[in-house]
Amino acid sequence: MHRLLWALQIAFGTYFVLVGVTHFIVPAGLPEPMAWMYDLSPTLHTVSGAAEILGGLGLILPGLTRIQPRLTSFAALGLLAVMLLASAWHMQRGEYQNIVGNLIMGGVMAFIAYGRLRLRPLTA
Repeated sequence: MHRLLWALQIAFGTYFVLVGVTHFIVPAGLPEPMAWMYDLSPTLHTVSGAAEILGGLGLILPGLTRIQPRLTSFAALGLLAVMLLASAWHMQRGEYQNIVGNLIMGGVMAFIAYGRLRLRPLTA
């Protein structure tokens, strides 16, 4: 279980950092599933980008450094909230394929939070 949680933390932590950075640079020619980024307001880009970068780092760094490792669970819960809010945003736009992805990622974040709180907590 410990290795599974670490694999998920590293994979999703990296993913969220990269997507968070994308919110700040929004390159031209994004693939169709990410074209919604062009419609976000600058404020939403800043808030969601910062939340995703900080959450992604929070999934990895506390466990690696052994400094406040309980923050890993809080980072996962924060990213769960981001995914639920993203689902609501995509729902109002009728982008149902994105909702499924958001809910799956939210479920993984819930699993990481529970896993690091109850199943295999990281120690300082």
